[in-house]
Amino acid sequence: MPYPFTAIVGMDDMRLGLLLNAISPSIGGVLVRGEKGSAKSTAVRGVAALMPAIDVVTGCRFSCDPAAPDAGCPDGPHRAGPAGTRPARVVELPVGASEDRLVGALDIERALSDGVKSFEPGLLADAHRGVLYVDEVNLLHDHLVDLLLDAAAMGASYVEREGVSVRHASRFLLVGTMNPEEGELRPQLLDRFGLTVEVAASRETDERVEVVRRRLAYDEDPAAFVAKWAAEEDALRERIAAARALLPDVRLGDGALRRIAAVCAGFEVDGMRADIVTARTATALAAWAGRTDVTTEDVRRAALLSLPHRRRRNPFDAPGLDEDKLDEILRQFEDEDEEPDPEPEGPEGGPEDGGPDGGGPDGGPDGGGQPPQDVPRQRQEESAPQEGSAPAAEPAPGESDAAPEAPAVAAAEPFRTRRFDVPGLGEGADGRRSRALTAHGRTTGARRPRGALSRLHLAATMQAAAPHQRARGRSGPGLVIRRDDLREAVREGREGNLVLFVVDASGSMAARKRMGAVKGAVLSLLLDAYQRRDKIGMITFRGAEAEVALPPTSSVEAGAARLEKLPTGGRTPLAAGLLQAHEVLRVERMRDPSRRPLLVVVTDGRATGGPEPLPRAQRAAGLLAAGGTASVVVDCESGPVRLGLAAELGRTLGGPVVTLDELRADNVSALVKTVRNSNSRRAA
Repeated sequence: MPYPFTAIVGMDDMRLGLLLNAISPSIGGVLVRGEKGSAKSTAVRGVAALMPAIDVVTGCRFSCDPAAPDAGCPDGPHRAGPAGTRPARVVELPVGASEDRLVGALDIERALSDGVKSFEPGLLADAHRGVLYVDEVNLLHDHLVDLLLDAAAMGASYVEREGVSVRHASRFLLVGTMNPEEGELRPQLLDRFGLTVEVAASRETDERVEVVRRRLAYDEDPAAFVAKWAAEEDALRERIAAARALLPDVRLGDGALRRIAAVCAGFEVDGMRADIVTARTATALAAWAGRTDVTTEDVRRAALLSLPHRRRRNPFDAPGLDEDKLDEILRQFEDEDEEPDPEPEGPEGGPEDGGPDGGGPDGGPDGGGQPPQDVPRQRQEESAPQEGSAPAAEPAPGESDAAPEAPAVAAAEPFRTRRFDVPGLGEGADGRRSRALTAHGRTTGARRPRGALSRLHLAATMQAAAPHQRARGRSGPGLVIRRDDLREAVREGREGNLVLFVVDASGSMAARKRMGAVKGAVLSLLLDAYQRRDKIGMITFRGAEAEVALPPTSSVEAGAARLEKLPTGGRTPLAAGLLQAHEVLRVERMRDPSRRPLLVVVTDGRATGGPEPLPRAQRAAGLLAAGGTASVVVDCESGPVRLGLAAELGRTLGGPVVTLDELRADNVSALVKTVRNSNSRRAA
């Protein structure tokens, strides 16, 4: 039995967002962003028990409404008859689910040989008229995200298999939880969530004690704990039902609509979905408070829930809304004729009285979902002294191991970079970087199925079956199909790779006033990796050793944050950085063998510290090249005298060498450059 929703301590914004969707499902769901262990999943499962039951056509696997059955339902047509009632479902979509599990499976063999559409419904059918819950939604594979987007946009799910199709209604409330440290959502999916809330564990000692006390009591005797909170659950369930009943009578006047439009325009959100969702949320807030008129405060709180995730401009901006700007926009309407905002009234005193357990899900007048405000990054001027080139094997002035760290330098503005591919044909996760055999893309051939058939190649199947028709006793117009005849399509698309950055943070980089430009280049490559659905990792080397600044992750934001704080100074242990990269790649190959790596070395090629630093760096580079690692070297050397050490490193690694200027896509005629390594050249 789920943990009672009313027993959750704090988390007012999260609980309010979930309750508003329970009152008005047309809001479109909620995305809960927050650190691990902050009761995100517990709250989602708990709110399901508070949702009212629904009427369904008896025996329909697709939960058709008896008052308005789906004319195209695969179990239809439905005749008038007694209706059944069942609780609203919360259907969980696992991150690793297959495409057939999500949309359903069609028996291709029966469809071709017998003309029968034998269809097994998937999770999208189970979630119809209920809640589709995705825990760690930011880790969902791209092909599943595409299917979710289609179903959310059209209100229906389509299963297509070479001319044989099944369609069924699929309208659901989309609820997702995620930890931003593990990566961000695609903008298209992010926009499909009606509301977003930020959650974090309380830092108050008494509140944390109460959380632990309640959780231990629940684990010790779940039935007794649930019974203890039954009265509060019933009271909240009745309040939700009352708000749903009142919702059609809530009036959204022209004044409120003008406020909503002005706020959305003021924050420059894309499209009109933000205006519609904000209007629906403000209406639900009024119904939750027991009122029939939408007030300015309703509009304000609705904006704080519905706009933060829609005003973002790039993946490195923190989500949030400038509340001072919001208040300034709303103040423009103070002089308009309107009735004074009435005091909230409604079941149990409205949202300000804290709800049935004294710490209500709406959290008082200021509990309306305010994620952290976006703070623009301040650019700093680089003030390190300019120095001439030092010999390769000797430390530059101020570059000794004991030299103090230079302050972190802000990155220059990011720019659009050239695309670097891993050579060959991979079989990794769908992405946008390198060529690969994928579930989606252009068809390049056919083969016997590997496991369950999901991508039928019709022409190849008919070609395989045609020679055997007489032997199989064919007498009618249809082909006699056997399982051995089935062929699946081989499709070529693009995959995401593991882009591992090895960044020189030594004193030579800082002394030549290059670190700001270098950070800007790495930031640009990080942005490119985000757009191409790559995993990223970062190794920095300075002083006497190399450090894994960011283990391989999908969170490009985490990489940008580590880069911003990266200190500089000390010697240049290039060999240590390359050896550390070799070890990280070795471990990642065991964890995810299908994801191919791309090594990006950002350095001027200098190596200092220890005996024979340059030969050791060359041997480490040779070790990477021998393992078939695709690489690219970003040459940061500048000044009138250039030693060409980065170019020599690139030749050993077997990959191209580009300067910071050549890295820009708008500075070259060819925007795509394939990374050639020694193995691919030998194969050619």
